[in-house]
Amino acid sequence: MERVLIAGISGAGKTTMAGRLAACAGLPRHELDALHHGPNWQPREAFRSDTERFAASPRWVTEDQYTSKLGDLLLARADTYVWLDLPRRTVMFRVLRRSVSRALTRRELWNGNREGFRDWLDPEHPIRWAWAQHAAKRSRTRDRLRGRPHLTVIRLTSAREARAWLRAQEHAYRAEGRAPYDEQAGSLFGRNG
Repeated sequence: MERVLIAGISGAGKTTMAGRLAACAGLPRHELDALHHGPNWQPREAFRSDTERFAASPRWVTEDQYTSKLGDLLLARADTYVWLDLPRRTVMFRVLRRSVSRALTRRELWNGNREGFRDWLDPEHPIRWAWAQHAAKRSRTRDRLRGRPHLTVIRLTSAREARAWLRAQEHAYRAEGRAPYDEQAGSLFGRNG
């Protein structure tokens, strides 16, 4: 695994998985939300060029999102595709918990942006998106993966399966001595799901 895309609907755990995998595998981590969102939630003009730059590098891990803007740019370069195809109940619990926490704490997300309860009214808000697009996202992902023999696809269908897969990766990388394990990274997924 040298160029890894982490896929799934909002709330599936893409960002968490990407961070933990980057830490254990020693891969450079690129968070697409941070590259995409400028101040006041406006898309950054350099988003595509920044993404093209890191995609051309030999090693990275990132989330598979913004395909309406990036097309198959990342998919064509990736060698590994980790698909967090979790049940709707799991992702809804997670996305609700995350959005409540963000709205209550007003924690800065990217480039000065913060999530508030009023944002939940937006049809593109992750809560509404995850609910409405769960089945469609699964179908689109299956379609995107057809005819991609260069990709190693790892489809994980439960939080338990995702935790076990990541633990196996962490163990393998520690055993090889390829990268230090980051004990401060915390647990990958909660007990739900």
